Amino acid sequence: MLKIAYHPIYKHHLPDGHRFPMSKYDLLPKQLLYEGTCEEDNFFTPDFPDQDHILRVHTQEYYDDLFNLTLNPRAARKIGFPLSKELVDREVIIADGTIKGCVFSLENGISMNIAGGTHHAYTGHGEAFCLFNDQAIGARYLQHKKLANKILIVDLDVHQGNGTAEIFQNDDSVFTFSVHGKNNYPFKKEVSDLDIALDDHTEDEAYLSVLKETLPKLINQQKPDFIFYLSGVDIIKTDKLGKLGLSVQGCKQRDELVLETCHNMQIPVQCSMGGGYSPDLNTIVNAHANTYRLAQEIYF
Repeated sequence: MLKIAYHPIYKHHLPDGHRFPMSKYDLLPKQLLYEGTCEEDNFFTPDFPDQDHILRVHTQEYYDDLFNLTLNPRAARKIGFPLSKELVDREVIIADGTIKGCVFSLENGISMNIAGGTHHAYTGHGEAFCLFNDQAIGARYLQHKKLANKILIVDLDVHQGNGTAEIFQNDDSVFTFSVHGKNNYPFKKEVSDLDIALDDHTEDEAYLSVLKETLPKLINQQKPDFIFYLSGVDIIKTDKLGKLGLSVQGCKQRDELVLETCHNMQIPVQCSMGGGYSPDLNTIVNAHANTYRLAQEIYF
């Protein structure tokens, strides 16, 4: 059975006018239930994880500053959200959704997190809406529990996974792969193990050709025990924070390529949603929903 992490705190309230579309986290599970892609039994509710899981990735000082709300104003501004206890709780619960999802992936081949993909969170600071790096935490959890040795992180959000690259920069056991917009945030990029930076307005055919050429070959070279997939839908041409030119159908074909590759190679995969900022909320929800529809078709 497809298992999906969702908690009501995912739709953490922000001040009116904030550009981050928090409502997508509430609308996506409703859409999946309404259309029959999922049932209530598909969803599980994450909770607060053991802090040791987080501290295998993030520093004690940063962790304490967030939980005590003592982060200095400059560091807080880099995050982009108003800092609050509820926001910090939200982020650690998201990380727990990914941690628990890893175990479900080992059992079922795949798991999903309605939120997550917080790849701009570094070892000792957060930025760009990201406090704790959920997939990095998941990777360290798997290794600590000796459930996986070699891990591949496939980051296909329109923005480079700079925090993820920094966290694993000196670690050969985790291979970081990012396909992103060349001229998108972050403007000073970190160095992933493999970065593919695409020109503005790159469309379906060129994007999919690059991915099809690269991903299977990379998996064969690295031979990972486990894959994390960050399936941001901000690659769509209508996205307010992206500069690529894919259609919703092209985004779906991207997901199909990744999930079929993982399935055919029998490598467990955990999926976190990442970004999506198109002006029409229906576009965001439909593009994200495609990932779940494909997971059901391919795996179950």
